[in-house]
Amino acid sequence: MHKQTKVPLLYVLVPLAALFLFIALNRSGSIADRAIYALAPSADRAYAYGEKHFSARNPRQYDIGAAEYFFHEAAKLDPSLLYVHHELARVNFLRSNFGDALWEINTQIITHGTSTPNSYYVRGLIEGYMGIYDSAAKDYEYFLKFDPHNWAAINDYAWVLLKAGRAKEAAKATEEGLKYFPNNPWLLNSSAIALYEVGDLQKARTRALHAWETVQKVEEREWLHSYPGNDPAIAGQGIATFRKAVQENMHTIEIAIASSTVQ
Repeated sequence: MHKQTKVPLLYVLVPLAALFLFIALNRSGSIADRAIYALAPSADRAYAYGEKHFSARNPRQYDIGAAEYFFHEAAKLDPSLLYVHHELARVNFLRSNFGDALWEINTQIITHGTSTPNSYYVRGLIEGYMGIYDSAAKDYEYFLKFDPHNWAAINDYAWVLLKAGRAKEAAKATEEGLKYFPNNPWLLNSSAIALYEVGDLQKARTRALHAWETVQKVEEREWLHSYPGNDPAIAGQGIATFRKAVQENMHTIEIAIASSTVQ
């Protein structure tokens, strides 16, 4: 028989921002906040309002347009404010304005360096979506020096390694993460993909089955915690897409195992 062409597996990145961004304008409170701010503008007030409208844990107040407006106001009044360029980078990332997002996060890192180590995580995320995978991997590696057991960073690190054609390293990274988070569906799914890519199909199948079991338990609260900048309105859609990706990956691995057995 002819050797079957290897089918790529679906990889669901932790933020899912480019896939599911739903922008809501002028939700509850943003107009009132703009009016109050106009009467007493300050960098701290602008930043606080920006955070208020950029939290997935506060669905009624989530308004990315308002958040962007207030973060820009804060940056104009005090460009040295600790996290203002970091947040503007996240807003631009969610809007898929990757060039602007990269400029903002580079400004953040130049201004504050290791005072905001999670900025290296955000830069890795932006670079990953821009296809700059090796640079993204370096930024994730740097961030993980500060927070080595951050499962989301490990998962995103594995993603850019896979995209860079470094599947063995991705398998190693997810294996390490699973020591601390053995039932994490994101890491299990990523591990299954990496193992599939290196040819360890049986172990990939085991991880995919485990991912399928655990992804059933993901609820909106956990999703919103994992995707803090995304609109809470898309949580249900994100969970459904994640489950579908895990299921399809599991199916693809099963087909590959059956094909290898026949051959």
